[in-house]
Amino acid sequence: MSGPTEIRAFQGLDSGQLLLICAAGLLAVAGVAHTAATGLVDPEIALGFGALIAAGELARLTMPGNREVAPIGAAAALGYTLLLDMGGVPVGHSAFQVVAVLAVGMIAGALPHLAVGRRPRLDAMARRLLTGALLALVYRPMAGPLFTLAVEGEGNWWPALGAMALLILIMVLIDVLLAAALRAEQVRASFKVAVHDEMQMAAPLGAAVAASGILLALASHSMDMAALLVFAAPLLVTQVAFRKYAGIRATYLQTVRALSRVTEVGGYVEPGHSRRVSRLAVAVGREAGMPEPELLELEYAALMHDIGQLSLSDPIPGGATVLTDPEQARRIAELGAEVIRQTGVLDRVAEIVRRQCDTCAETPPQASRIIKAANAYDDLVGGSTDRDRAGAALERLRLGAGGEYDPAVVEAMARVIDRMAPLHRL
Repeated sequence: MSGPTEIRAFQGLDSGQLLLICAAGLLAVAGVAHTAATGLVDPEIALGFGALIAAGELARLTMPGNREVAPIGAAAALGYTLLLDMGGVPVGHSAFQVVAVLAVGMIAGALPHLAVGRRPRLDAMARRLLTGALLALVYRPMAGPLFTLAVEGEGNWWPALGAMALLILIMVLIDVLLAAALRAEQVRASFKVAVHDEMQMAAPLGAAVAASGILLALASHSMDMAALLVFAAPLLVTQVAFRKYAGIRATYLQTVRALSRVTEVGGYVEPGHSRRVSRLAVAVGREAGMPEPELLELEYAALMHDIGQLSLSDPIPGGATVLTDPEQARRIAELGAEVIRQTGVLDRVAEIVRRQCDTCAETPPQASRIIKAANAYDDLVGGSTDRDRAGAALERLRLGAGGEYDPAVVEAMARVIDRMAPLHRL
């Protein structure tokens, strides 16, 4: 009875994601149909690379920012696409066969996840298939001439290597632009900032995958099918390293979220206050064009912005620091920053929290200005969805713009809240 679940999953996709999935689906159907009609060329090679692609999809991981990647599968797909020969014997598979092997391998690797209820990211799979198909459609017609050139040049593989590197670079740029366009639409971020973020995320992993794919294709000339096993090992080590990195980031965020609830459990702030301030602050930061690393620091700081209230002997009514004495609010911020600084790894977050009570004339960091406005708004509105109350709170912030609150931050917040209004009514 997975029909309703699948329908809801597709309803949660935006237009860009649906278009990407449809395009990848059409390419997959065309590849499988063409391969079925013409017959599978070099079936042992196709099965070997297909199995490695499936294993890579099975071992896929989620990177920070909810980005799903499959580095082993991507390197295997690259190797199969770029393959010129196997043990000195030229290979003759077409671009459509590459697409068919990619599609079948991805589906085979996704099936165990589906069996245990882990639905794959269809847009991420579609992007991997689409960029791989584009590379295959351009490169495979060149494979025969490149191999002939290398043989006639008595082992001169530099032209082939140059063509591989250039086309992979173009493919990575296309992938980054696609990912940035989808992310900008999903989270309402600036396209320029989304491109910058995707480039930062794609650079280290993309370099490892590209190098492994090229080496796999070239090593197959002398190592035959053994190249698949030889290059699977370093790819696995790379994937383990990235998985640990993603795990550390996730643990940090979980720890910070747990710490942020201490003030709520102790009755110092209203339930849900830190979470609401964090969500609003991150949305405003995105609206203002902050890059992803700064958004993560903003999220940490927003979650812990009130932790200094634990030092108070008498809690502020409702935890509303916007209604308390400015000197007391500043003291709370400084105490909270000192607590955060004791972790030894969140010094920048501590500085953001420390300066959240500064006026515009004191030129605090942008993240501090955003937290100050988001905190004041939630102190005044709380969990209410009343538009009049929200409008009155924004008007109060506008009256303090230029002094207490950054006018640009207040206007960015107004746009974010206006977009969120329909969701509140639902």
